[in-house]
Amino acid sequence: MTAAAIEVQHLTKRFGSFTALDDLSLKIEGAKCVGFLGPNGAGKTTTLKMVTDMIFPTKGECFLNGVSVQSNRKVALSAAGVLIESPEIYPSLTPYEALEMVADVRGVPRAEWKGRIDEVLAEVKMSDWADKKVGRFSKGMKQRINIAAALVHDPQILILDEPATGLDPRGMAEVRTIVRGLKKRNRLIFMSSHILAEVTDVCDEVALIDHGKLRFYDTLPNILSRFSAGQSTIDAAFSRPLAPADVTAQITSLPGVEGVETLDPRRVRIKFSGGLATQENVLKALAGSGLGLVAFNETSSALEEIYLSQIERGD
Repeated sequence: MTAAAIEVQHLTKRFGSFTALDDLSLKIEGAKCVGFLGPNGAGKTTTLKMVTDMIFPTKGECFLNGVSVQSNRKVALSAAGVLIESPEIYPSLTPYEALEMVADVRGVPRAEWKGRIDEVLAEVKMSDWADKKVGRFSKGMKQRINIAAALVHDPQILILDEPATGLDPRGMAEVRTIVRGLKKRNRLIFMSSHILAEVTDVCDEVALIDHGKLRFYDTLPNILSRFSAGQSTIDAAFSRPLAPADVTAQITSLPGVEGVETLDPRRVRIKFSGGLATQENVLKALAGSGLGLVAFNETSSALEEIYLSQIERGD
């Protein structure tokens, strides 16, 4: 089986005198999660609607696994599971009944329905609710069923349009957990978002769009390195409060560290230069320092600064 791929070539969409998308070209290949990042109104949903043939481009063409969506819609979209703008599910249906309808429309052989539905309900952690009425569900639970509907025909490509928007913090965390799990299933996930923490948490690569134009597309580490003047940032958490002397003596003195910011008594933000090699050495030193390091992650603040600089830059 060839690697999953999404490609758009010179994609443009005009609504009267307004240009929603301006000559966008982008190619994504392989099993990974790509964040499609941008502010509201940037052109994210417009792009996804053209990739899935919900609206027609003014100019350009979209391809899924090398098949033109505009010329051969049925074959192209057979490889994709799509969730755009959170469709409603009939409240009188159960998840199992709703997914049977989707499986039928998607051409899943009837003999495979039960196995596929059981599998996707497990993927979205809704197996215990399979026979309950959807009308009783929270918004987050309904969104999980919507994701299951996009997965029921076992697509290579999964296209999600801001799947966590409008959910409460618990619902957002549940969706992020599900997306992380989906990454292990050898799928290409293309997920639009304007939530920076969400992108940092689950995505391998990021494409940033603003005013219908692509600003950049690369891996997250490369983006941070490219736009951060050689500096990177991590947040480190410790099992007990740090004394100021410990921060000064043991962290700021590490090779490559250029600054330390105390976020609270148990967490610090460390700025360093030298890329992944320095990061490895810094974390190794912290782990062996006796300070009680328990967690670390790349901070979203660096991506936020890049995001704002690119959005404000304009053309």
